[in-house]
Amino acid sequence: MRGYYTPDQVRDAERPLLDAGPSGALMRRAAHGLAAVVVGELIAAVGGVVGREVCVLVGSGDNGGDGLWAGAMLRRRGVAVNAVLLKPDRAHAEGLAAFRRAGGRIVTRPGNPDLVVDAIVGISGQGPLRPDAAELVAGIEAPIVAADIPSGVDPETGAVDGPAVRAVVTVAFGARKPAHVLAVPYCGRIELVDIGLDLPAPSITAYEPSDVGALWPIPTAEDDKYSQGVVGIAAGSERYPGAALLCAGAAVAATSGMVRYAGSAAAEVVSHYPEVVAAADPHSAGRVQAWAVGPGFGTGDASKHWLADILSSDLPVVVDADGLSILAAAPELVRGRSAPTLLTPHAGEFERLTGAAPVPDRVSSVRSLASEWGVTVLLKGRATVIAGPDGTVHINDAGGSAASTAGSGDVLSGILGALLAAGLDPSAAAACGARVHALAASTAAHGVDGEFAAPISASPLLAAVPDAIRIVRSVTSRV
Repeated sequence: MRGYYTPDQVRDAERPLLDAGPSGALMRRAAHGLAAVVVGELIAAVGGVVGREVCVLVGSGDNGGDGLWAGAMLRRRGVAVNAVLLKPDRAHAEGLAAFRRAGGRIVTRPGNPDLVVDAIVGISGQGPLRPDAAELVAGIEAPIVAADIPSGVDPETGAVDGPAVRAVVTVAFGARKPAHVLAVPYCGRIELVDIGLDLPAPSITAYEPSDVGALWPIPTAEDDKYSQGVVGIAAGSERYPGAALLCAGAAVAATSGMVRYAGSAAAEVVSHYPEVVAAADPHSAGRVQAWAVGPGFGTGDASKHWLADILSSDLPVVVDADGLSILAAAPELVRGRSAPTLLTPHAGEFERLTGAAPVPDRVSSVRSLASEWGVTVLLKGRATVIAGPDGTVHINDAGGSAASTAGSGDVLSGILGALLAAGLDPSAAAACGARVHALAASTAAHGVDGEFAAPISASPLLAAVPDAIRIVRSVTSRV
């Protein structure tokens, strides 16, 4: 499992190393890692380092010092290194002296380098780039390697509210920060440099494929259809029968022991998935171990009654789409519910539930809703944020926007319902389901060879769910 640490956690972990000395050792360790990544990028892009040109954008403080020390190390590798000092009177003195001794040049403009190092601000930076820095960055055409955090990106929330650096690579010093997963389009690829920090429990975690594979319910020789999990699906309507097909189909694909469907699209569901047991309503659906309710469900009186009836049970429930719209008007149906409950809003649905958009701090917003309502919340997005009522947060980076298509959320609901029925707690189910869902979308869009094939719809995403499960299981078997 991958951890992400707040700036305060990182600073607290750095303090013992700084106190132990010698002076500047920690900075030089970070700079060495930064320089190594820059060398790797130069070799990959232009085939070598000698005679290549790098420009370092240097701000005040330690992040600028990291950049200057890295520049000095690059000079010793034969790289021509220039530095633009954005605050010349506040540049890191030791780093600047080392840079000059190594033969680095101070310039006023970046020129036309092969690569640029962003060392303007680090984990203490807040807000957008200042006008002078924004002007410099706007004129850069070369790829940018960011030192710790792309300047202009909030390190804790990943928020960008003005000009900011877009890096192809971000070199994380000592630990990954929340922005490294919340602001992937700005951070690019993350390269972690070990600087010897003794870190506490992370603020945020992300499930790796091997974690998902280890938790995914796979039947054993002793299992039967009931012990594998029976999930009830209340989804779809005469207007939206496709939601029922996608949600029920995903529950089947996610290795449920049995899927029971309740709703008006029973004939369509059974014609596509004859293994599904259909009923007219949840009351007559039979015994289930969890419910997925809401996609294409409608918000009329019958839907409200069905949702209230399902939520009054002691079973785990995942609520999505129209179910969330009902809850926005009647939150008492779910607030304080003792049984496991998972809400899966997108940003607009989140705002209807709470009265406020989840930005700029998506993690805090999701944590607050989960705590106040006593539920687990999965906020959809490129970086899906999952928070439990205890404050635990998981994040899943989808790696792209392949899943941003109509009906994709219906598929996710069916997967999550299957995992809840199999006995996973809501946070683990959400983290595993989001990871497999994103992997299925990527597989459908790019194929097994990774080459982009075509934009996808929800149907090929659903078809790729078994492949995604096999992938995470195969990774686990090799760990």
